[in-house]
Amino acid sequence: MTALDAPALTAFRLTELTDCGGCAAKLGADLLADALTGLGARGTEPDELIAGLAPADDAAAYLVSDDLAIIGTLDFFPPLVDDARTFGEIAAANALSDVFAMGGRVLFALSIAAFPEELPPDVLAAVFGGAADKVREAGGTLAGGHTIRDPEPKYGLAVIGAAHPDRLLRKGGARPGDALILTKRLGTGLIVSGSRQGLAEAADLDGAIDQMRALNQPASEVFVAHGIAGATDVTGFGLLGHGLEMARGSGTRFVFDSSAFPALPGALELAAAGVETGGAAHNRRYVRPALEVAGAVSAELVTLAHDPQTSGGLLAAVPADRLDGVRTALRDAGVDHWVVGRVEALENGAEPGLRLA
Repeated sequence: MTALDAPALTAFRLTELTDCGGCAAKLGADLLADALTGLGARGTEPDELIAGLAPADDAAAYLVSDDLAIIGTLDFFPPLVDDARTFGEIAAANALSDVFAMGGRVLFALSIAAFPEELPPDVLAAVFGGAADKVREAGGTLAGGHTIRDPEPKYGLAVIGAAHPDRLLRKGGARPGDALILTKRLGTGLIVSGSRQGLAEAADLDGAIDQMRALNQPASEVFVAHGIAGATDVTGFGLLGHGLEMARGSGTRFVFDSSAFPALPGALELAAAGVETGGAAHNRRYVRPALEVAGAVSAELVTLAHDPQTSGGLLAAVPADRLDGVRTALRDAGVDHWVVGRVEALENGAEPGLRLA
């Protein structure tokens, strides 16, 4: 980049081109479930597809040999920050997360890009550069991609990874008695939305951006090394939405301790001020039939639990006899984490669900 280019890059505000950004832009889980009904029905997929739509998981996994499964996923969204390089980093970290949520390692990625023609070339280059650096950090290579014209910018990655098929992390791997560990704080949707409304502190937005840039790779490696079977990443459907997916996949009930929720600085204050993303409304509708909320839980914590996360942490179900070892390994790897709940067996005839206490 030349000195002449720098002012144009600094002055260009990506968020002015979009109504919402990040994982808050995801189609609601309630609508998506209806649209996907019947796809991936049992008997229609090859035996080698060991993770796909039946049941749904964080990524597809295809069995190549007894000791190798190839993982495929994609994720993209509109900008949630103005800085182009930071947008590329966050979009890449978010897309790479699905491979880590499956317990895999990253091989390579392809860009998925939609940008207006009037976007300055240096801005476009900065998005690609931020993404490429994040893929390299994950141990992979940004190997190509596809770009189209679109008045609303969008960027993300299709990611290919690999894992041992017997050591995959799956949404259906939780068992009664497991502790629920979360590896990133909650509240990115609240803070990004609050910033758009001029309500969030600049330092709080900076803190959320730093977290969204961070890869889930170290946490994933710890979970795989300790034989953890159940995990997902917490993104657009919020902690409760993704928790419900795990509970349904494993035929259990997830009980969350709201007093243990780790909130990003400023998030609860914004929730108390009435800030909430459009994606959170979809999340509330999706989990409502399966959710019980204790009367003592504050409205701010309920909002936090529904808040769509961008590049959120991993939620893992850890057996009690491995909990101390896993927590020690996470600390040694520099991974912040919190025990936010537990997994319970279903009572006779009960449906999988959630309790927020």
